[in-house]
Amino acid sequence: MSWQQTVEQTVTGLGYDLVDLDRSAGGLLRVTIDLPWDPTQAGVEQFVTVEDCEKITRQLQYLLEVENVDYKRLEVGSPGIDRPLRNENDFIRFAGQEVDITLKEPIGVTGTTIAANRKKFRGTLERPESGEGWQIVWSDAPERKPGARISKKAKPLPVQVLGFTLEEIREARLAPIVSFKGRGATPAADTDLNNTAAEYGKAGE
Repeated sequence: MSWQQTVEQTVTGLGYDLVDLDRSAGGLLRVTIDLPWDPTQAGVEQFVTVEDCEKITRQLQYLLEVENVDYKRLEVGSPGIDRPLRNENDFIRFAGQEVDITLKEPIGVTGTTIAANRKKFRGTLERPESGEGWQIVWSDAPERKPGARISKKAKPLPVQVLGFTLEEIREARLAPIVSFKGRGATPAADTDLNNTAAEYGKAGE
């Protein structure tokens, strides 16, 4: 078992989800955790606390020392507004949200306005009517400035739909869009505003 698998096993064993694991060249080991998502509690937001991060940090410091993993600083935190989507549960949880996806291979669509070599897309994540796979929906119309007049002659650009499977995705993340409208704020924005982290040097240093 690799040390990465051991970290994930430790995090999940303590009752959390491992969202991301990143090891930088500068010696920073960043572990991103979240509370498990319960679909029966949809709409009820729960957030990782500093105490949660500290609990994971204590366990990982011991584990990494045993595994002889070379690092200088350990940071355990909650996801930000560009949270990665890793599995089917993540996609189900954030259906209806704005996401950025990068395909492994260009889509290669002909007969549409989508460039054949295009890999990156931003749109609203949806489940197709067939119930199989996923899709994002978007329009390539430029964002209008507040108060800008809309010409009656202007024709709206068509809505685009891209269907895909998780196997075709290289990377998927929540789009980093922040709303400060209070009750109208998106879950992605709420997650960012509640971002929590605990950072420590390597044990003994």
